[in-house]
Amino acid sequence: MRLPRMTIMLGAVAVAAASCGSPPAPMVADHAAAPLPKQLKPLKPRPHRHAPVAARVTDVYAHDRPGMLSPRVEKMTPRVYVPNSESDTVDVIDPRTYRVVRRFRVGALPQHVVPSWDLKTLWINENQGNRLVPINPVTGRPGKPVPVDDPYNLYFTPDGSYALVMAERNNRLDFRDPHTMRLIRSLDMPCRGINHGDFTADGSVFLASCEFSGQIVAIDWERPHVKKVIGVGSANMPQDVKLSSDGRLFYVADMMAGGVWIINATTFRRVGFLRTGAGAHGLYVSRDSRRLYVSNRGEGTVSVVSFATREVVERWRIPGGGSPDMGGVSADGKQLWLSGRYDGVVYVLSTRTGKLLHKIKVGRGPHGLCIYPQPGRHSLGHTGVFR
Repeated sequence: MRLPRMTIMLGAVAVAAASCGSPPAPMVADHAAAPLPKQLKPLKPRPHRHAPVAARVTDVYAHDRPGMLSPRVEKMTPRVYVPNSESDTVDVIDPRTYRVVRRFRVGALPQHVVPSWDLKTLWINENQGNRLVPINPVTGRPGKPVPVDDPYNLYFTPDGSYALVMAERNNRLDFRDPHTMRLIRSLDMPCRGINHGDFTADGSVFLASCEFSGQIVAIDWERPHVKKVIGVGSANMPQDVKLSSDGRLFYVADMMAGGVWIINATTFRRVGFLRTGAGAHGLYVSRDSRRLYVSNRGEGTVSVVSFATREVVERWRIPGGGSPDMGGVSADGKQLWLSGRYDGVVYVLSTRTGKLLHKIKVGRGPHGLCIYPQPGRHSLGHTGVFR
Protein backbone atom coordinates (compact mmCIF):
# COMPACT_ATOMS: atom_id res chain seq x y z
CA MET A 1 0.00 0.00 0.00
CA ARG A 2 1.22 3.50 -0.78
CA LEU A 3 0.61 5.97 2.04
CA PRO A 4 1.94 9.51 2.35
CA ARG A 5 4.57 10.03 5.02
CA MET A 6 2.21 12.32 6.96
CA THR A 7 -0.26 9.44 7.44
CA ILE A 8 2.47 7.29 8.94
CA MET A 9 3.70 10.11 11.14
CA LEU A 10 0.19 10.59 12.55
CA GLY A 11 0.07 6.86 13.26
CA ALA A 12 3.46 7.04 14.92
CA VAL A 13 2.28 9.83 17.22
CA ALA A 14 -0.72 7.75 18.27
CA VAL A 15 1.48 4.74 18.94
CA ALA A 16 3.98 6.80 20.89
CA ALA A 17 1.23 8.24 23.04
CA ALA A 18 0.10 4.75 23.98
CA SER A 19 3.56 3.23 24.40
CA CYS A 20 3.63 3.65 28.16
CA GLY A 21 0.68 1.34 28.72
CA SER A 22 -0.91 -1.73 27.22
CA PRO A 23 -1.47 -2.10 23.45
CA PRO A 24 -4.38 -0.26 21.87
CA ALA A 25 -7.68 -1.79 22.93
CA PRO A 26 -8.94 -3.39 19.69
CA MET A 27 -12.50 -4.13 18.78
CA VAL A 28 -12.87 -7.88 19.20
CA ALA A 29 -14.63 -9.30 16.17
CA ASP A 30 -14.20 -13.03 15.67
CA HIS A 31 -16.99 -13.54 13.12
CA ALA A 32 -18.31 -16.70 11.58
CA ALA A 33 -17.63 -16.87 7.86
CA ALA A 34 -20.47 -16.11 5.46
CA PRO A 35 -21.77 -19.04 3.37
CA LEU A 36 -19.97 -19.59 0.09
CA PRO A 37 -21.77 -19.01 -3.19
CA LYS A 38 -23.12 -22.29 -4.52
CA GLN A 39 -21.02 -22.16 -7.65
CA LEU A 40 -17.78 -22.35 -5.63
CA LYS A 41 -17.09 -26.06 -5.55
CA PRO A 42 -14.11 -27.42 -3.59
CA LEU A 43 -10.77 -27.12 -5.31
CA LYS A 44 -8.83 -30.30 -5.94
CA PRO A 45 -5.13 -29.81 -5.17
CA ARG A 46 -2.82 -31.55 -7.59
CA PRO A 47 -0.27 -33.86 -5.89
CA HIS A 48 3.40 -32.89 -5.99
CA ARG A 49 6.52 -34.60 -4.79
CA HIS A 50 7.11 -31.78 -2.32
CA ALA A 51 3.61 -31.65 -0.82
CA PRO A 52 4.00 -30.68 2.86
CA VAL A 53 4.07 -33.30 5.61
CA ALA A 54 3.98 -30.79 8.42
CA ALA A 55 2.17 -32.56 11.27
CA ARG A 56 5.53 -33.82 12.50
CA VAL A 57 7.57 -30.75 11.60
CA THR A 58 9.28 -28.94 14.49
CA ASP A 59 10.96 -26.25 12.35
CA VAL A 60 9.04 -25.05 9.33
CA TYR A 61 12.17 -23.21 8.11
CA ALA A 62 14.51 -26.21 8.41
CA HIS A 63 15.20 -26.11 4.66
CA ASP A 64 16.10 -22.39 4.66
CA ARG A 65 19.57 -22.72 6.19
CA PRO A 66 22.63 -21.07 4.59
CA GLY A 67 23.92 -23.11 1.67
CA MET A 68 20.72 -25.14 1.26
CA LEU A 69 20.04 -23.90 -2.27
CA SER A 70 17.86 -26.00 -4.54
CA PRO A 71 19.67 -27.50 -7.56
CA ARG A 72 17.31 -25.33 -9.64
CA VAL A 73 18.89 -22.11 -8.39
CA GLU A 74 22.35 -22.91 -7.06
CA LYS A 75 24.11 -21.76 -10.24
CA MET A 76 22.14 -18.52 -10.63
CA THR A 77 23.98 -15.23 -10.24
CA PRO A 78 22.80 -13.55 -7.01
CA ARG A 79 20.82 -10.36 -7.59
CA VAL A 80 18.50 -8.05 -5.65
CA TYR A 81 15.39 -6.87 -7.50
CA VAL A 82 13.82 -3.59 -6.32
CA PRO A 83 10.38 -2.51 -7.62
CA ASN A 84 10.10 1.27 -7.43
CA SER A 85 6.38 1.94 -7.05
CA GLU A 86 6.52 5.66 -7.80
CA SER A 87 9.08 5.48 -10.62
CA ASP A 88 7.45 2.48 -12.35
CA THR A 89 10.86 0.87 -12.67
CA VAL A 90 12.78 -2.10 -11.32
CA ASP A 91 16.39 -1.71 -10.20
CA VAL A 92 18.67 -4.76 -10.22
CA ILE A 93 21.51 -4.71 -7.67
CA ASP A 94 24.65 -6.85 -7.56
CA PRO A 95 24.83 -7.82 -3.85
CA ARG A 96 28.58 -8.33 -4.06
CA THR A 97 29.36 -4.80 -5.23
CA TYR A 98 26.21 -3.09 -3.85
CA ARG A 99 25.74 -1.32 -7.18
CA VAL A 100 22.73 -1.03 -9.45
CA VAL A 101 23.66 -2.99 -12.58
CA ARG A 102 20.39 -2.69 -14.49
CA ARG A 103 17.21 -0.66 -14.51
CA PHE A 104 14.15 -1.36 -16.64
CA ARG A 105 10.75 0.29 -16.92
CA VAL A 106 7.52 -1.54 -16.13
CA GLY A 107 3.83 -0.64 -15.88
CA ALA A 108 1.99 1.34 -13.22
CA LEU A 109 2.70 0.83 -9.51
CA PRO A 110 4.97 -2.23 -9.26
CA GLN A 111 4.59 -3.46 -5.68
CA HIS A 112 6.52 -6.71 -5.12
CA VAL A 113 8.91 -9.08 -6.87
CA VAL A 114 7.82 -12.64 -6.08
CA PRO A 115 9.60 -15.99 -6.66
CA SER A 116 7.41 -18.69 -8.22
CA TRP A 117 6.68 -21.96 -6.38
CA ASP A 118 9.02 -23.92 -8.70
CA LEU A 119 11.79 -21.28 -8.24
CA LYS A 120 12.12 -20.80 -12.01
CA THR A 121 10.51 -17.37 -12.40
CA LEU A 122 10.27 -14.05 -10.58
CA TRP A 123 7.00 -12.13 -10.98
CA ILE A 124 6.72 -8.34 -10.82
CA ASN A 125 3.31 -7.33 -9.45
CA GLU A 126 2.03 -4.32 -11.41
CA ASN A 127 -0.79 -3.28 -9.11
CA GLN A 128 -2.34 -0.52 -11.23
CA GLY A 129 -0.89 -1.78 -14.49
CA ASN A 130 -2.94 -4.97 -13.99
CA ARG A 131 -0.13 -7.23 -15.15
CA LEU A 132 2.34 -9.77 -13.83
CA VAL A 133 5.72 -9.42 -15.52
CA PRO A 134 8.01 -12.49 -15.47
CA ILE A 135 11.74 -12.10 -14.86
CA ASN A 136 14.15 -14.81 -15.93
CA PRO A 137 16.41 -15.09 -12.83
CA VAL A 138 19.19 -16.61 -14.95
CA THR A 139 19.48 -13.53 -17.16
CA GLY A 140 17.86 -11.01 -14.81
CA ARG A 141 15.74 -9.67 -17.66
CA PRO A 142 11.94 -9.25 -17.92
CA GLY A 143 9.73 -11.22 -20.28
CA LYS A 144 6.29 -10.79 -21.82
CA PRO A 145 3.71 -9.36 -19.35
CA VAL A 146 0.63 -11.39 -18.44
CA PRO A 147 -2.70 -9.52 -17.95
CA VAL A 148 -3.88 -10.04 -14.34
CA ASP A 149 -6.46 -7.94 -12.52
CA ASP A 150 -5.24 -6.04 -9.45
CA PRO A 151 -2.10 -8.00 -8.50
CA TYR A 152 -1.05 -6.24 -5.29
CA ASN A 153 0.71 -9.34 -3.98
CA LEU A 154 1.21 -12.96 -4.99
CA TYR A 155 1.42 -16.26 -3.10
CA PHE A 156 1.44 -19.96 -3.99
CA THR A 157 -0.30 -22.85 -2.28
CA PRO A 158 2.18 -25.14 -0.47
CA ASP A 159 1.69 -28.00 -2.96
CA GLY A 160 2.25 -25.67 -5.92
CA SER A 161 -1.25 -26.20 -7.34
CA TYR A 162 -2.39 -22.59 -7.42
CA ALA A 163 -1.12 -19.04 -7.52
CA LEU A 164 -3.03 -16.78 -5.13
CA VAL A 165 -3.32 -13.17 -6.27
CA MET A 166 -4.10 -10.70 -3.50
CA ALA A 167 -6.50 -8.41 -5.35
CA GLU A 168 -6.35 -5.69 -2.70
CA ARG A 169 -8.60 -2.99 -4.14
CA ASN A 170 -11.15 -5.59 -5.28
CA ASN A 171 -11.27 -7.29 -1.84
CA ARG A 172 -10.78 -10.64 -3.51
CA LEU A 173 -8.48 -13.66 -3.51
CA ASP A 174 -7.97 -14.97 -7.04
CA PHE A 175 -6.94 -18.58 -7.68
CA ARG A 176 -4.84 -18.84 -10.83
CA ASP A 177 -2.77 -21.38 -12.72
CA PRO A 178 0.75 -21.04 -11.21
CA HIS A 179 2.44 -21.06 -14.64
CA THR A 180 0.09 -19.32 -17.09
CA MET A 181 -1.73 -17.20 -14.45
CA ARG A 182 -5.05 -18.11 -16.06
CA LEU A 183 -7.91 -17.28 -13.68
CA ILE A 184 -9.53 -20.41 -12.21
CA ARG A 185 -11.90 -18.83 -9.68
CA SER A 186 -12.22 -15.98 -7.20
CA LEU A 187 -13.15 -15.84 -3.54
CA ASP A 188 -14.66 -12.59 -2.28
CA MET A 189 -13.28 -11.46 1.06
CA PRO A 190 -15.45 -10.40 4.04
CA CYS A 191 -12.91 -7.64 4.71
CA ARG A 192 -11.17 -4.78 2.88
CA GLY A 193 -7.63 -4.62 1.53
CA ILE A 194 -6.28 -8.17 1.60
CA ASN A 195 -2.53 -7.86 1.19
CA HIS A 196 -0.13 -10.24 3.01
CA GLY A 197 -0.30 -13.79 4.32
CA ASP A 198 1.35 -17.07 5.31
CA PHE A 199 0.34 -20.72 5.63
CA THR A 200 -0.05 -23.04 8.60
CA ALA A 201 2.64 -25.69 9.04
CA ASP A 202 0.48 -28.37 7.42
CA GLY A 203 -0.32 -26.00 4.54
CA SER A 204 -4.09 -26.29 4.93
CA VAL A 205 -4.93 -22.73 6.03
CA PHE A 206 -3.83 -19.40 4.60
CA LEU A 207 -3.84 -16.57 7.17
CA ALA A 208 -4.11 -13.18 5.44
CA SER A 209 -4.23 -9.58 6.64
CA CYS A 210 -6.82 -7.02 5.51
CA GLU A 211 -5.29 -3.61 6.14
CA PHE A 212 -8.24 -1.35 5.33
CA SER A 213 -10.69 -2.94 7.77
CA GLY A 214 -8.37 -3.96 10.62
CA GLN A 215 -9.04 -7.68 10.17
CA ILE A 216 -7.24 -10.96 9.60
CA VAL A 217 -8.84 -13.89 7.76
CA ALA A 218 -8.15 -17.62 8.07
CA ILE A 219 -8.86 -19.27 4.71
CA ASP A 220 -9.27 -22.96 3.97
CA TRP A 221 -7.97 -22.60 0.43
CA GLU A 222 -8.92 -26.11 -0.74
CA ARG A 223 -12.68 -25.71 -0.29
CA PRO A 224 -12.33 -22.59 -0.70
CA HIS A 225 -13.83 -21.12 2.45
CA VAL A 226 -13.19 -18.34 4.97
CA LYS A 227 -12.98 -20.18 8.29
CA LYS A 228 -12.71 -17.18 10.55
CA VAL A 229 -12.38 -13.40 10.65
CA ILE A 230 -10.24 -11.98 13.45
CA GLY A 231 -10.70 -8.32 14.35
CA VAL A 232 -7.80 -6.22 15.59
CA GLY A 233 -9.58 -2.85 15.62
CA SER A 234 -10.87 -0.78 12.72
CA ALA A 235 -8.27 1.96 13.35
CA ASN A 236 -5.41 -0.52 12.93
CA MET A 237 -3.70 -1.72 9.74
CA PRO A 238 -2.39 -5.31 9.81
CA GLN A 239 0.40 -5.91 7.32
CA ASP A 240 2.93 -8.72 6.88
CA VAL A 241 2.22 -12.20 8.30
CA LYS A 242 4.77 -14.82 9.37
CA LEU A 243 4.48 -18.26 10.96
CA SER A 244 6.73 -19.00 13.95
CA SER A 245 9.45 -21.58 13.38
CA ASP A 246 7.65 -24.19 15.53
CA GLY A 247 4.43 -23.66 13.57
CA ARG A 248 2.35 -22.83 16.64
CA LEU A 249 1.86 -19.08 16.24
CA PHE A 250 1.41 -16.45 13.56
CA TYR A 251 2.94 -12.99 13.93
CA VAL A 252 1.08 -10.17 12.17
CA ALA A 253 2.71 -6.73 11.86
CA ASP A 254 0.37 -3.78 12.44
CA MET A 255 1.47 -0.43 11.08
CA MET A 256 -0.88 1.67 13.20
CA ALA A 257 -0.69 -0.36 16.41
CA GLY A 258 3.11 -0.19 16.30
CA GLY A 259 3.80 -3.86 16.86
CA VAL A 260 2.83 -7.45 16.07
CA TRP A 261 -0.30 -9.39 16.93
CA ILE A 262 0.27 -12.99 17.99
CA ILE A 263 -2.33 -15.45 16.66
CA ASN A 264 -2.70 -19.10 17.69
CA ALA A 265 -2.15 -21.17 14.52
CA THR A 266 -4.69 -23.81 15.57
CA THR A 267 -7.60 -21.83 17.05
CA PHE A 268 -6.90 -18.61 15.09
CA ARG A 269 -7.47 -16.48 18.17
CA ARG A 270 -5.39 -13.54 19.29
CA VAL A 271 -3.16 -14.57 22.19
CA GLY A 272 -0.97 -11.49 22.55
CA PHE A 273 0.47 -8.26 21.25
CA LEU A 274 4.13 -7.24 21.16
CA ARG A 275 5.09 -3.61 20.72
CA THR A 276 8.02 -3.24 18.32
CA GLY A 277 7.93 0.33 16.98
CA ALA A 278 5.98 2.85 14.94
CA GLY A 279 4.88 1.63 11.53
CA ALA A 280 5.63 -2.08 12.06
CA HIS A 281 5.47 -3.48 8.55
CA GLY A 282 7.71 -6.32 7.28
CA LEU A 283 8.56 -9.65 8.97
CA TYR A 284 11.60 -11.82 8.20
CA VAL A 285 12.95 -14.99 9.84
CA SER A 286 16.66 -15.45 10.61
CA ARG A 287 18.46 -18.32 8.92
CA ASP A 288 18.77 -20.19 12.24
CA SER A 289 14.97 -19.94 12.76
CA ARG A 290 15.44 -18.32 16.17
CA ARG A 291 14.60 -14.68 15.50
CA LEU A 292 12.08 -12.54 13.69
CA TYR A 293 13.15 -9.20 12.19
CA VAL A 294 10.43 -6.52 12.22
CA SER A 295 10.89 -3.41 10.06
CA ASN A 296 9.37 -0.37 11.79
CA ARG A 297 8.76 1.93 8.85
CA GLY A 298 7.46 4.88 10.85
CA GLU A 299 10.54 5.32 13.05
CA GLY A 300 13.48 4.00 11.04
CA THR A 301 14.25 0.95 13.19
CA VAL A 302 14.31 -2.83 13.04
CA SER A 303 13.21 -4.84 16.08
CA VAL A 304 14.57 -8.33 16.70
CA VAL A 305 12.06 -10.70 18.32
CA SER A 306 13.01 -13.99 19.97
CA PHE A 307 10.66 -16.82 18.99
CA ALA A 308 11.57 -18.62 22.24
CA THR A 309 10.66 -15.77 24.62
CA ARG A 310 8.26 -13.77 22.39
CA GLU A 311 10.12 -10.60 23.41
CA VAL A 312 12.01 -7.84 21.62
CA VAL A 313 15.66 -8.63 22.34
CA GLU A 314 17.30 -5.94 20.19
CA ARG A 315 16.37 -2.76 18.33
CA TRP A 316 18.52 -1.49 15.49
CA ARG A 317 18.26 2.16 14.51
CA ILE A 318 19.14 3.41 11.03
CA PRO A 319 21.48 6.41 11.44
CA GLY A 320 19.68 9.62 10.55
CA GLY A 321 16.32 7.85 10.43
CA GLY A 322 14.71 6.09 7.52
CA SER A 323 11.69 4.15 6.29
CA PRO A 324 12.59 0.42 6.29
CA ASP A 325 9.87 -1.50 4.52
CA MET A 326 10.00 -4.84 2.67
CA GLY A 327 12.90 -7.10 1.74
CA GLY A 328 14.59 -10.26 2.95
CA VAL A 329 17.57 -12.00 4.52
CA SER A 330 20.61 -12.78 2.39
CA ALA A 331 21.21 -16.41 1.42
CA ASP A 332 24.07 -16.72 3.92
CA GLY A 333 22.00 -15.11 6.67
CA LYS A 334 24.52 -12.36 7.36
CA GLN A 335 22.57 -9.39 5.98
CA LEU A 336 19.05 -7.99 6.08
CA TRP A 337 18.07 -6.04 2.96
CA LEU A 338 15.15 -3.59 3.20
CA SER A 339 13.69 -0.97 0.89
CA GLY A 340 13.59 2.60 2.17
CA ARG A 341 10.03 3.36 1.10
CA TYR A 342 10.09 7.15 1.44
CA ASP A 343 13.80 7.74 0.91
CA GLY A 344 14.55 6.17 -2.48
CA VAL A 345 17.22 3.86 -1.06
CA VAL A 346 17.88 0.27 -0.06
CA TYR A 347 19.33 -0.47 3.39
CA VAL A 348 21.73 -3.35 4.05
CA LEU A 349 22.13 -4.21 7.75
CA SER A 350 24.34 -6.74 9.52
CA THR A 351 22.22 -9.42 11.20
CA ARG A 352 25.01 -9.89 13.76
CA THR A 353 25.41 -6.32 14.95
CA GLY A 354 22.47 -4.43 13.42
CA LYS A 355 24.92 -1.95 11.91
CA LEU A 356 23.96 -0.24 8.65
CA LEU A 357 26.49 -1.54 6.14
CA HIS A 358 25.29 0.10 2.93
CA LYS A 359 22.70 2.55 1.68
CA ILE A 360 22.07 2.17 -2.06
CA LYS A 361 20.25 4.82 -4.09
CA VAL A 362 17.37 3.46 -6.20
CA GLY A 363 14.18 4.84 -7.76
CA ARG A 364 11.24 6.50 -6.03
CA GLY A 365 9.04 4.53 -3.66
CA PRO A 366 11.00 1.26 -3.45
CA HIS A 367 8.78 -1.46 -2.03
CA GLY A 368 8.83 -5.30 -2.07
CA LEU A 369 12.43 -6.05 -2.97
CA CYS A 370 13.49 -9.64 -3.55
CA ILE A 371 16.90 -11.20 -2.92
CA TYR A 372 17.44 -14.15 -5.25
CA PRO A 373 18.29 -16.95 -5.07
CA GLN A 374 17.57 -17.99 -1.49
CA PRO A 375 17.64 -21.37 0.30
CA GLY A 376 14.50 -23.51 0.28
CA ARG A 377 12.75 -26.28 -1.65
CA HIS A 378 9.91 -24.10 -2.95
CA SER A 379 8.49 -20.60 -2.63
CA LEU A 380 5.18 -19.68 -1.03
CA GLY A 381 5.43 -16.21 -2.54
CA HIS A 382 5.68 -12.59 -1.38
CA THR A 383 9.30 -11.35 -1.41
CA GLY A 384 10.56 -14.81 -0.53
CA VAL A 385 8.76 -17.14 1.90
CA PHE A 386 10.50 -20.49 1.46
CA ARG A 387 9.88 -23.91 2.95
